[in-house]
Amino acid sequence: LKVLSHIDSILRSPRAPPLIYRRSKGPVQNYTKENGQECGFEHLPLTIEMWADQLMALKDLHRSLRKLSLELVPWHAADPQDNRESIRVEDLQFVVDAILEEIENKEQNSQMPSLPTLRAIVSHFQKLFDVNSLSGVYPRMNEVYTKLGEMTNAMRNLHELLELDSSAPPTVVVDTVGKLCDIINENVTEQVQQLLGTQDIHSIIKKLEEHECFFPPFQALIQDLLCLLEISNLDDILPTVRSLK
Repeated sequence: LKVLSHIDSILRSPRAPPLIYRRSKGPVQNYTKENGQECGFEHLPLTIEMWADQLMALKDLHRSLRKLSLELVPWHAADPQDNRESIRVEDLQFVVDAILEEIENKEQNSQMPSLPTLRAIVSHFQKLFDVNSLSGVYPRMNEVYTKLGEMTNAMRNLHELLELDSSAPPTVVVDTVGKLCDIINENVTEQVQQLLGTQDIHSIIKKLEEHECFFPPFQALIQDLLCLLEISNLDDILPTVRSLK
């Protein structure tokens, strides 16, 4: 009776799972405590049998997890207590945690390119930028980076000067610059025509020919006067000539 009372106190402990203690709904059994109340563990043999089956299944589950672990993480040393009689839930949790950690590491490493991929990238860069050796890859990378920065700054400045949207493609920038050049050329032509006093291209050519015929002799005359009067400035010619009168 003392043994049954001790068992009953264990079953009623707050740490005991609800499954192992269930007050009987049927007739009270012959097992009674000292105070005359029923013990309430008439179903305990069935529960113990179920637990025994679960413990056997726990060993099988541990064996299966170890096999899976050897496939996924073969470099993990085998547990020297694998063959022990009792298997705890902590042992299973340890194996599962090791497998999960390996899976997470593989997911992180899968984001890193493989060696063949890296070789293909370097080879493609060499072809694109005409690099003959691996030692020339880094200098060409730096050169490309510098040129790209210069081009980016130039395009940004052109967008601001031409009052274009920052999203305008380079073709729009080139077209705008071309239009500005056309406008400037037209203005220069008009100014030349106004300067020469004619709107006819043939008249312009004729006036240029006249100037070409006139200026060489005029320049020679001026040079002779400068030498004769022993002066070096054109503005001194007239005052010097007046002083000689």
